[in-house]
Amino acid sequence: MKICVISYDFWGYDKHIVETLCKKGIDAHHIKIANVTHSNFQERATNAISKVFLNKNLKTEKRQQFVLDSLIKLGRQDQILVLNPDAFDISTLEEIKTYSYRLITYLYDSLERFPVEDEKLDLFDKVFSFDAIDIKKHKFEKLTNYIYLDHLSFEQQNPKIDLFYITSYDNKRVSYIKLLAKKLIALNLKFQIMIIGKKSWKNQLKNLFITVPENLSIIFGIKKVSHKDLPNYYKNSKALLDLTRENQHGLSFRVFEAMALEKKVITDNQLIKDYDFYNPNNILVLDETCSNLTEHFFNQPYEKIPDEIYHYYTLDNWVKRLFDLNI
Repeated sequence: MKICVISYDFWGYDKHIVETLCKKGIDAHHIKIANVTHSNFQERATNAISKVFLNKNLKTEKRQQFVLDSLIKLGRQDQILVLNPDAFDISTLEEIKTYSYRLITYLYDSLERFPVEDEKLDLFDKVFSFDAIDIKKHKFEKLTNYIYLDHLSFEQQNPKIDLFYITSYDNKRVSYIKLLAKKLIALNLKFQIMIIGKKSWKNQLKNLFITVPENLSIIFGIKKVSHKDLPNYYKNSKALLDLTRENQHGLSFRVFEAMALEKKVITDNQLIKDYDFYNPNNILVLDETCSNLTEHFFNQPYEKIPDEIYHYYTLDNWVKRLFDLNI
């Protein structure tokens, strides 16, 4: 069987899908369009002028042509998975469809955050989504994100802090983090929060003029942390924080990373209570004022998830469901 995955893979999750398929003996390939950038300054300048005066993004066109050129080399596929379908013109998607017997997509984000036109979605043989609202409204196939990390028990780790969180800059999240930080400090808990984004330099500048408590570590930065380095940060903490984005109605990868490393989760996502792995000993759903955050939650040992439930959310089972595999 031949399967091709087409995606940006900005954070490095999608490569795990291809690696898992290859381990099953499938001829799998990844067309990663994030690798396609401007070759030099002249190309960047030309594209800037094109966007301003012609309303045309030449880099987007270059990436879509890269996908089609790659498919010509790979030949016809049994299945093609397109992630980030909003990034493609409908003509490109129509051309991609001619290279596969089954064209499917998985929506990492809600349609409220990243709209995809109906005429594009109609091209797919099946649309999968993790977003509860989109699933109900559009009759998509429900599929959560997946556990891609190797399992590591909490007994094999020696965390030095109580809570860790890394996130892109978001006004809603930053406001809530300030509230949460005060509560953590009051409880004398050790934590590290990393906020990445272009707007973060403003907060870095402000932090030069304030006194920071010893147990507070909030780092603002512009440079993205490498995906492969994240597990080392996770292992050093008893619990991981997961705050939702606006218009998010599903579970982020943070929840499944926590499952793999047997970490507790603190979140504002009420929907997590509807899942079979939910355990109030392992997962704390915060209220609006963080008043239910207690030191007791951190001190209680992690309760292991039953094997059958854990396996259901692994990437191995995820690819079987997505690609309808019997192997």
